[in-house]
Amino acid sequence: MNDDLETLVYMDHAATTPLRPAVLEDMLPYLKGSFGNPSSLYTLAQEARNAVDRSRRTIARLIGIRSSELTFTSGGTESDNAAIKGGAMAMRHLGRHIITSTIEHHAVLHTCHQMEQFGFKVTYLPVDQDGLVSKSDLLDSVTSETILVSIMMANNEIGTIQPISDLSESIRAISEKDERTILFHTDAVQALGHIPIDLSELKAVHMMSMSAHKFYGPRGVGGLFIRRGTPFEPLMMGGGQERQRRSGTENVSGIVGMASALKFSVEEMEENKNKLLGLKTKIIETLSREMKGVVFNGHPVDRLPNNVSVSFEGVEGEPILLGLDLKGICASSGSACSSASLEPSHVLLAMGSSAEQAQGTLRITLGRDNSEEDVDYLLETLIELVSKLRAMPSLANS
Repeated sequence: MNDDLETLVYMDHAATTPLRPAVLEDMLPYLKGSFGNPSSLYTLAQEARNAVDRSRRTIARLIGIRSSELTFTSGGTESDNAAIKGGAMAMRHLGRHIITSTIEHHAVLHTCHQMEQFGFKVTYLPVDQDGLVSKSDLLDSVTSETILVSIMMANNEIGTIQPISDLSESIRAISEKDERTILFHTDAVQALGHIPIDLSELKAVHMMSMSAHKFYGPRGVGGLFIRRGTPFEPLMMGGGQERQRRSGTENVSGIVGMASALKFSVEEMEENKNKLLGLKTKIIETLSREMKGVVFNGHPVDRLPNNVSVSFEGVEGEPILLGLDLKGICASSGSACSSASLEPSHVLLAMGSSAEQAQGTLRITLGRDNSEEDVDYLLETLIELVSKLRAMPSLANS
């Protein structure tokens, strides 16, 4: 941001969220006095162990699982890697076929590419123009060698929510008919804390990835749900922490922060959803009314309440982002994990967008602290900026 500006309007909550002050307060004791290693036996260490156990129970209750089914990790990327590699390696004697979609996060896609180097075959399912996976495509892709399916719950770029219950149940039906096991994993990093998730109802989901910093918790901590009885080989070897599933000294303060943040997010979910839907609607309606050459990406209804993905014809995303930043507005052109790449979004290309349209896309992801005044400032700035860029072809196409 420009140091001369006092204004900071943060609208990139899909990349990360600010740590909630109340969550930091809950974390502080385990950054100061109760700093013990939870694997040790003395009282100081057991204070840390008790904090980890309480946090595990809290998260388990909030998402409808047994506390023993939650493994803490360093975040969504590790959880995705662990689910795909851990599940596939444990099942490799039964088959070597994995199914995923073309719009997954790179933590899933790159892991699948690596599994291909290890001798696994991967099918990458297409999506429709709204970013949805077809159940018929999924079922048609299943072979006798299929051992694992990984489909994300909500997309990080366009906000589209997949019908995970329907997709996972269809896979379970095949498993039961053929009397074999096909694991189903979902990356819920963007979904958890923003839409209701009850894994006691999603009975056909074997594994689910999560990350604390997407719902106002600390960075560097996340979790992997592994349903009881799911074949799994650990990625991290060492001291055998996390019930032998993920060795390494637990991030106690981070785990406490994750549980605290999720509790707040679930409690306030409906209130925040209604507020964010109102702000999102204002952005969409205003841009549609005031500008030409505007395309909104993702499913119009089945999407995260805070996500606006919009493409501007004739303008690239980079000068838009730089112009917004000069005015103190933080947004992105797509996934924060690949923002340094000059390649057009793989998500938008998979949905049928042209490379030009994909490169002219802005992702606005609203958060609990955004106000109507923030949205008014964004709209005023964005409309003026895009109009100027379109009048300057040399800059728009640089």
